Amino acid sequence: MFNWHNISSILATAALLLPAMEIAAGEAREESDVRFAFYSSQWGENTDDGLRIVANNQRQHAIILQSIELLPATNEREPVIIPLGLEVPAMGYADMELEYVDLLSGDDCIERTMAESWKLVEISNYTLNPSVRNLIIEDTDSFRIYQCIRSVNTTWINLATSEQSKYEEWVLFHFETRRDF
Repeated sequence: MFNWHNISSILATAALLLPAMEIAAGEAREESDVRFAFYSSQWGENTDDGLRIVANNQRQHAIILQSIELLPATNEREPVIIPLGLEVPAMGYADMELEYVDLLSGDDCIERTMAESWKLVEISNYTLNPSVRNLIIEDTDSFRIYQCIRSVNTTWINLATSEQSKYEEWVLFHFETRRDF
């Protein structure tokens, strides 16, 4: 007989063990309490639109998202620093429009993927769930959750304490196909 209590216990145990297994595998990265995503219709649409950032503060105090620094893929390049000064309320969202900043050049993975008829739709510090974009994936050749990864430094100030935090993390480049199926 199917027992929901046993399933709940198994899931609770798995939730506790999974982080330990990730740490053991050397793949664990603590998630940031400050989530963000960059968008631009300039990526593949041949427009001169700027860059938009949407930020989510999962902390109990308001912050100012000071900057995001994309670290270079090789030592031959300089980091790309995006100054923001975006105030994000506690447990809330904020967004802003910026002048276009090239976040794509100088990375072989990005250039190769875009040359293969993929369109960049978002750069974020979290894994994009396809259901967020109202996608039903029947053909994995039409959507890639992410293809390329870059390291970034995210800097913010806690407005309650004036404490500055700098967090090194990854951003994921989310692609969709340009092809018509």
